Amino acid sequence: MTERPLAQLGAAGVAGAIGVFGLIGSVALGLGRLTAPGPGLWPFTVSVVITVLAVVLALTGRHGTDTEGFTGASVQTAIAVLSLVVFAALLPLIGFEIPSLLLVFVWTRFLGRERWVSSVAVSVGTVVAFYVLFVMVLEIPLPRLI
Repeated sequence: MTERPLAQLGAAGVAGAIGVFGLIGSVALGLGRLTAPGPGLWPFTVSVVITVLAVVLALTGRHGTDTEGFTGASVQTAIAVLSLVVFAALLPLIGFEIPSLLLVFVWTRFLGRERWVSSVAVSVGTVVAFYVLFVMVLEIPLPRLI
């Protein structure tokens, strides 16, 4: 096997793990019925699609010859996904303000390679805009500090 089929199998494995994790989490939320859907029905549906596509990729992707191998951009993508997982874990614990600020800062400064001043300004501006939109205007009950 060459590197590219292994990359496809690796991608299929990661996508499959995300799909299975989504299936488990959505069932825990409760699926409800089609006439009275529960909060987990839509995530369950999306997770089924992700899992099925991961299986298809695992079965067919390793035979592809026009696929891209893992590069430095793959590491950036992994860091972005990992930062989203950390964001999701911190959100219910300390509210959305600090995790959102950190997420946008990491993405702009380290993944986007923006200057420090720009990264701080964009991060603060984004969190303020989200706070005004979601908390004040739409009155969405987000976990928050303020």
